[in-house]
Amino acid sequence: MLDDLNELRTLQQVLASGSLTAAANAMGVSLAVVSKRLATLERRTGVRLVNRTTRRLSPTEEGARLMVEIDRVLEAIRQGEELLATGRDEPVGTLRVSAPVSFGRRHVAPILGELTRRYPQLTISLSLDDKMVDVVGGAMDVAIRIGGGLVDSSAAMRKIADNSRILVASPAYLDRRGRPSVPSDLRNHDLLRYGDSVAPWRLHGRDGTIESIPAPARMRVDNGDALHDWCIAGLGIMLKSTIDVGHDLAAGRLEHVLPDWNGGDLPIVALFPDRANMTRKARVFLEAMVSAFQESPRK
Repeated sequence: MLDDLNELRTLQQVLASGSLTAAANAMGVSLAVVSKRLATLERRTGVRLVNRTTRRLSPTEEGARLMVEIDRVLEAIRQGEELLATGRDEPVGTLRVSAPVSFGRRHVAPILGELTRRYPQLTISLSLDDKMVDVVGGAMDVAIRIGGGLVDSSAAMRKIADNSRILVASPAYLDRRGRPSVPSDLRNHDLLRYGDSVAPWRLHGRDGTIESIPAPARMRVDNGDALHDWCIAGLGIMLKSTIDVGHDLAAGRLEHVLPDWNGGDLPIVALFPDRANMTRKARVFLEAMVSAFQESPRK
């Protein structure tokens, strides 16, 4: 039975430190104590939890699976201890958030920064990556993504804000190349695209009409910020979320192209493991996100 918290904390520290000696130093105990706790834990579980090499310790497959649960248990205990110590139901511990690179830097990071000023017991681990992450497996507390239907049904989802994609370009580019008046005019323009997709742009008209427009890229890139910079520099037309271009439209750096057409709805959503057992820190973060977009829509 895994009921010795010292053993669980020791495994956590060993894997975080990468060596038994470093773990012993971090915990303020002897190397012998760390070795004994690890050996006892492996004996209790009946499996090897740590791969031992001359360079660095790493979890076995079984150890990695166990660590997901250990992290959850120890975090819950820490939150309980903090609640008893402070007498307040405020977020404590490490909040692990994943977000797309550009959106995360512009919108998520500032909100997380404000939360750390408001709640002194809260720490943040923010991962900026355009790829999906496993929230159900415990790697993240919350994943913020643009667009719904991005994860299997075992994850819970909450909409943060409405959002759609629109066509934009710099005024200088449009002055030079002309302003499209109908979707087919895009065939005569330089188009900027994210990633390696070659699919046509599917544009939705205000009257319900849908047009599929071939969109060969004059320039393409796998980074949203670089794409944004190209567009502002006058290199072409891009299809981008209103949430990302609102400030540039307001400042006149970008101009809305074909305003009667858009690329479809892509709401900002939060994905998390379990709605019923959501931690206080995750709940506070989601409420802060929703509030921020309600008070100051990025459109």
